Amino acid sequence: MSIVITGASGQLGRHVVEALLERNVPASDIVATGRSVGKLADFAARGVQVRAMDYTDPASVAAALRGARTVLLISGSEVGQRVEQHRNVIEAAKAEGVELVAYTSIANADTTGMKLAAEHQATEALLQKSGVPFALLRNGWYLENYTEQLPGTLAQGAVAGSAGDGRVSAASRADYAQAAAAVLTADGQAGKVYELGGDHAFTMAELAAEISAAAGKPVTYQDMPAADYAGMLAGVGVPEAFADILADSDLGIARGDLLVTSGDLQKLIGRPATKLAQAVRSAVASA
Repeated sequence: MSIVITGASGQLGRHVVEALLERNVPASDIVATGRSVGKLADFAARGVQVRAMDYTDPASVAAALRGARTVLLISGSEVGQRVEQHRNVIEAAKAEGVELVAYTSIANADTTGMKLAAEHQATEALLQKSGVPFALLRNGWYLENYTEQLPGTLAQGAVAGSAGDGRVSAASRADYAQAAAAVLTADGQAGKVYELGGDHAFTMAELAAEISAAAGKPVTYQDMPAADYAGMLAGVGVPEAFADILADSDLGIARGDLLVTSGDLQKLIGRPATKLAQAVRSAVASA
């Protein structure tokens, strides 16, 4: 009986596999799945089982979940197609009789009005109706959402957005991955709902100040109407529909939709979450 990680070739998925290995889960008990098994070759070399799985192909999903005890369903990346993709995994998990499906949802999924949350909300509803034992990992924003944009931010001397003075509880991908590994290796997780986010929420102005301090150059926060922000994103190559979703997500931050105060992340990983300053300094140093 194994722990299956869907989307293991992605950034979060890779961190989860590493976190399970750090917890001394035998490599042979871990199944890393992805569309391209070639991207998982390094895990295979370490004894991890590697299987091809495409969310859109129910047969491949069923084959990948064969023998699974626990499944981490990492939400798909194709906005607009994710509900049916997730349905394929949930149905395969039910057919296989898995003991737990842990799903990476979004922070405050039951109350947020963000457009990006709609498919997560629909997936949570599918799980509730499926009869499959499940746990919800409602992940907040990644710190990497901001640090990976540093070259452009430093070039422009500004963080742009529509979040106003709203605060976001962000943590690193590695933090969320370690939380997932903790849930996947613990007993009695069915029915648990974890609201996961960093320990210290921050505004975009505070983010800009941290970048400025780390880089030693002025960086400010440029707040703008959501339509203007979406237009700016589209102007630099972000697909128009996704640019609209990103701008809408900033409006969610302004409302407090991504503010997490549960402390669940720190409890699961047994340490403080990665701090904004730490993530920014590291990113600036490697930029």
